[in-house]
Amino acid sequence: MALIVQKYGGTSVGNPERIQNVARRVLATQQAGNSVVVVVSAMSGVTDGLIKLAKEVSPSPAEREMDVLLATGEQTTIALTAMAINALGGKAVSLTGAQAGIITSGVHTKAKIANIAPRQVRKFLEEGNVCIVAGFQGQTLEGQITTLGRGGSDLTYQSRYVRDLHGCGWCLHLRPARSAGCQEDRRNRL
Repeated sequence: MALIVQKYGGTSVGNPERIQNVARRVLATQQAGNSVVVVVSAMSGVTDGLIKLAKEVSPSPAEREMDVLLATGEQTTIALTAMAINALGGKAVSLTGAQAGIITSGVHTKAKIANIAPRQVRKFLEEGNVCIVAGFQGQTLEGQITTLGRGGSDLTYQSRYVRDLHGCGWCLHLRPARSAGCQEDRRNRL
């Protein structure tokens, strides 16, 4: 069984119909006999809307609070995507960056991935779930929510996250996979 990692940007999950399209594609990939991890961005326009809302409440919001606020965009998408897959008869679970084991530096709004411990993801995959992971975010060792800055979902996807999931040692997914049994399936647009 191959591990397939798919990444869907904000446009691909921009409304309920597009989320349902993503759900069908993800479920088809799993039904073909693969384990599937999906990294998603916030729905198109959500992050900008949250930034605007924050600026209306405070002219210079604290970066820590911005991270807490902005992380909700991806969390909305992971939950909706998991719901859509489950409604189609699949079995999916949504995971925040922290739940997926993404440990970051303590720099708010532009954290860097420091370590990845995907034990929880492996457990859910072994139970037959599709794992829907929030891109753009992680958690410090002290338990603080952090975001990776603009394009952070791509950073999550391109990091050594996939390599750590199955240990092939080659999968940076910026280039074709080089290991037997490892496949990369990047689909940013539908």
